[in-house]
Amino acid sequence: MKEFYRQTVKEVLDRVESSEAGLTSEQADHSREKCGWNELTGGKKKSITRIFFEQYKDFLVLILIAAALISGILGDVESAAVIVIVITINAILGTIQTVKAEQSLRSLKKLSGPEAKVLRDGTTVQLPARELVVGDIILLEAGDMIPADGRLIENASLKVDESALTGESLAVEKDLETLSAEVPLGDRTNMVFSGSFVTYGRGKAVITDSGMQTEIGKIAGLLKSTSEKQTPLQVNLEEFGKKLSILVLIFCGILFAISVFRGEKIGSAFMFAVALAVAAIPEALSSIVTIVLSFGTQKMAREHAIIRKLQAVEGLGSVSIICSDKTGTLTQNKMTVEDYYVAGKRIPVSELDPDDPAQRFLMDCSILCNDSTNENGVEIGDPTETALIHLASQHGLAAASIRNLYPREGEVPFDSDRKMMSTLHRIDGENRMIVKGAVDRLLELTEQIWTHDGIREITEADKITIQQQNQSFSMEGLRVLAFTYREIPEKHTLSTDDENHLIFLGLIAMMDPPREESKDAVAECIKAGIRPVMITGDHKITAAAIAKRIGILQDLSEACEGADIENMSDAELRDFVPKISVYARVSPEHKIRIVRAWQEKGMIVAMTGDGVNDAPALKQADIGVAMGITGTEVAKDAAAMILTDDNFATIVKAVENGRNLYQNIKYAIRFLLSGNFGAILAVLCASIGGLPVPFAPVHLLFINLLTDSLPAIALGMEPHSSEVMNEKPRSADKSILTKDFLGKIGLEGFVIGAMTMLSFLTGYHMNGALLGSTFAFGTLCLARLFHGFNCKSDHPVIFTKRFFNNKWLQGAFVLGAVLITSVLTVPEFHRVFKVETLNLMQLGCVYLYAFASLLIIQLLKWIRMKFRQR
Repeated sequence: MKEFYRQTVKEVLDRVESSEAGLTSEQADHSREKCGWNELTGGKKKSITRIFFEQYKDFLVLILIAAALISGILGDVESAAVIVIVITINAILGTIQTVKAEQSLRSLKKLSGPEAKVLRDGTTVQLPARELVVGDIILLEAGDMIPADGRLIENASLKVDESALTGESLAVEKDLETLSAEVPLGDRTNMVFSGSFVTYGRGKAVITDSGMQTEIGKIAGLLKSTSEKQTPLQVNLEEFGKKLSILVLIFCGILFAISVFRGEKIGSAFMFAVALAVAAIPEALSSIVTIVLSFGTQKMAREHAIIRKLQAVEGLGSVSIICSDKTGTLTQNKMTVEDYYVAGKRIPVSELDPDDPAQRFLMDCSILCNDSTNENGVEIGDPTETALIHLASQHGLAAASIRNLYPREGEVPFDSDRKMMSTLHRIDGENRMIVKGAVDRLLELTEQIWTHDGIREITEADKITIQQQNQSFSMEGLRVLAFTYREIPEKHTLSTDDENHLIFLGLIAMMDPPREESKDAVAECIKAGIRPVMITGDHKITAAAIAKRIGILQDLSEACEGADIENMSDAELRDFVPKISVYARVSPEHKIRIVRAWQEKGMIVAMTGDGVNDAPALKQADIGVAMGITGTEVAKDAAAMILTDDNFATIVKAVENGRNLYQNIKYAIRFLLSGNFGAILAVLCASIGGLPVPFAPVHLLFINLLTDSLPAIALGMEPHSSEVMNEKPRSADKSILTKDFLGKIGLEGFVIGAMTMLSFLTGYHMNGALLGSTFAFGTLCLARLFHGFNCKSDHPVIFTKRFFNNKWLQGAFVLGAVLITSVLTVPEFHRVFKVETLNLMQLGCVYLYAFASLLIIQLLKWIRMKFRQR
């Protein structure tokens, strides 16, 4: 069956079982039984309980749950409780963040179900959009949201903004003509589509599709076929967690066997092995990453970016491609006058002079032959007309004052056949008709031209010059209106027959201009090694003009249209995408294919957009970024991040935040793993040397719960630096745990382990195993607290301002030092923590060994730095 736009009005009405008089209530109920309610069906929302239990899926967490169960069965309730508390805190944090993000999103939502004027039972009624059905006749006028897809049956100069659906910035002029050939969505001029907005004129349409059958609904359906991606950090930590857990379990199993072989009780040996596993496996890592990312989301929210999916913060830091929509994202989504052409001169808007007679006359005409209004700062009307009013107001000319001075006495409204609009006014004692419209059409009707020297006959050379200027404007992506006028006899009724013998006055060129911040944001992206790509439904010339202005496009050969990639295979498209920076006239399917092609080349892709047509690609992208103000609800639901200020520059700031957070998470991972490695080395050395075990299980749990988490979280809140934007994005398949990174962890862990063993041997030779264990416990705790300052940078920081620039790390150090000092010196704690109470000299010895680890690691950093400088 032919598409509705290829059928006549009568054929469409017959097909949907309706008439120009509309449906009766009974017919509407019958239609609803077949088609359902006029609404989009969303996916089922996850309950808070489900979100909470999903936090326990991690392999590392499952091992710890098993360890807690075994500990409880063997009677060590203390160990079991500590493990359960740690993983439960992590689950609660993850749940709170997810729920909070969804609440922030809901607070952004606007009323998406407007009311509509409908013919029902022979009368015009106002109904909620949800109640409309196929076959209903809807009445449309300027300012209305279109509630469903429909075929026009009446049209009076109707113009519709379809940018949310097609990405095209200009309003589409509608007509009733039946189209014979298949055409793209943006060229179906006899149809109106759900989610669009009437900017001008009036019309009637019969609803042909509702709910999920509309073009919006089809795009919403596409979302179900796209998959969400894990960020590189998620993948790295998951793989690392599995490998580390297996290694630690093997090591603890060997240690358990050695202990049993030496004659220890099986229960005691097992409990120590479990405690060491808990200390060695950084189960706090996932909760610390969650906390750091959570703080990052709060910072970003203050900077106009709401994070819906927590891992998107880190993912932004690794983005290498930003595929951006044009309209409303890189541009202002508001038509603005750019140039005048009057008296044979092109005049940029910045150089306009309202005192110049020619310029002032053209500006007055643009206000008078204009149906838009600007009252109390609110602009109502067609975007091209509001742009003319806005320009005049910027030069102190109020539209109302000009119109009161020269009232309208007649008009011939715009229509798409004539491509012009005419109004009649009393100006300087003369009846003057002002005509605006398409340049080509008006030049055909022009006989004279206005000049500074007076009015004269227009020559063929004049017309060629004007046409060349029009062409020049068009090549720059500008929309051009021509203005003409003529004198009309008094007491004359204006008609289309008067639209001839015109006097040419000038041209006004306008466009939807780039946001002021876009050029700097694009330059920042390129500096940071991120490639910005424009993907839009707008025309190629318009898109290329904007892209060139802001630095995305260098040469027109880097721009293409959706038709160019329509028949390409996936392999051909993969080879093609690196050559292209601007894609115009694309469909939602094209957007997804472009995003996938970059992903298959190993790139981390962010997709920005605000329209319904962007939603599938937003979900397919590694990071989907939707606009909060102009963005549709479908786009917001598909995105990982929402910009509350709709500003492309905010994305660049978010990338900077993401890179800094990733770096801070690396600091925290380095702190946890090197400290844990030091503890394992100490235990290993003692076992090999036949010495008593240097730690009691309660020591390892104390270290794990208190001296691990706080400094690691504090490192995650290390002050941000703009220097990260001088680096290139890291590769998608590059692990966080590189050889260099693991080497640093191993070396620093070795220093901490060596100082801990020296301290243990000192205490052991002083007064036996208990004092040795106390020394080792105190030294390991304090060394890890000092080690937080080592992990702030790859360079030495001990004698720099950076050593003191993190108040959270200083607080974590002070709190940890107070706690461990209390445990070591207050007699009441010695039974609980299995330590010997230390005197001042012994405590000083413990602090000395711990501080020595800081000095040694800082010295090693200094040596490495000097070696690299060579």
